[in-house]
Amino acid sequence: MSTAQPTFDDVWRMFQETGRQFQELREQSRETDRKFQETERLLKEKSLETDQRFQETKQLLKEQSQETDRILKERSAETDRRMKELSKKLGDIGNRLGEFVEHMVEPTVVKLFQAEGVEVHEVHSGVTVERNGEGIEVDLLVVNDGAVVAVECKSKLTEEHVDTHVLRMKKLKRMLPAYRHHQAFGAVAAMVVPVDVAQYAQQQGFYVLAQSGETVEVRNDADFRAKAW
Repeated sequence: MSTAQPTFDDVWRMFQETGRQFQELREQSRETDRKFQETERLLKEKSLETDQRFQETKQLLKEQSQETDRILKERSAETDRRMKELSKKLGDIGNRLGEFVEHMVEPTVVKLFQAEGVEVHEVHSGVTVERNGEGIEVDLLVVNDGAVVAVECKSKLTEEHVDTHVLRMKKLKRMLPAYRHHQAFGAVAAMVVPVDVAQYAQQQGFYVLAQSGETVEVRNDADFRAKAW
C-alpha cells in the first residue's frame, strides 16, 4: 500500500506551525529573561535594604552601648559618692560611739562601782583577747581587786547584742585568766535603748546604761541585782 505524499499546503502549514512555536519559545524565553532580571533587581534592592538596615542597627547598637557606658559611669560616680558619704557617716557614728564610751559610759560605770562601795583601780577600753583559738572583744573593762565589769557599747541596743554579750561573759574569765578569781559582772550601754530591750538585758543580769541628754543613766529597776559570772 502506497503512502500519500504531503502536498505543498501541508508543508506550508507545518512550516507556519513550526514558526509559530518558535515564536512562542522566543516570547517565553524573553519573559523568562525579563522575570530573571526582575528577580535579580529585587534581590539586589533587598540586599541593599538589608545592608542599610544592618548598618542602621549597628549604629543604633553603638549609640545604645555608648549611652549605657555613660549611664554606668554616672551611676558608678554616684555610687562612689554615696559610699563616701556612708563611710563618713559610719566614721562619724564610730567617733560618736568612741566619745560616748570615753566621756559618758566610763565615768558612769566608775560611779556605779563607787556607789557599791567598790574602789576602781583599772579602766581599759577596746580590749581584744585571743587565746587557744578563741577570741573576745570588750569595749570597756572596769576593774578593782575583786571585781570586773565588762561593758558592751552600741549606738542602738538590740536583743541580739545582749545575747552576744551573754556569750562573751561566759568566756570572759577563761579568756582573761588574770581575773579568774574576780567576780565578773556585765553591762550594756547604748545611745538608744528601747524599753523592751532594756528589760531583756536586765533579765540576763546586766546593768543597763542609756544616754539621757548629756549624761548616761542607769535603767535598772530599784531592786535589780546584777548577775555574777
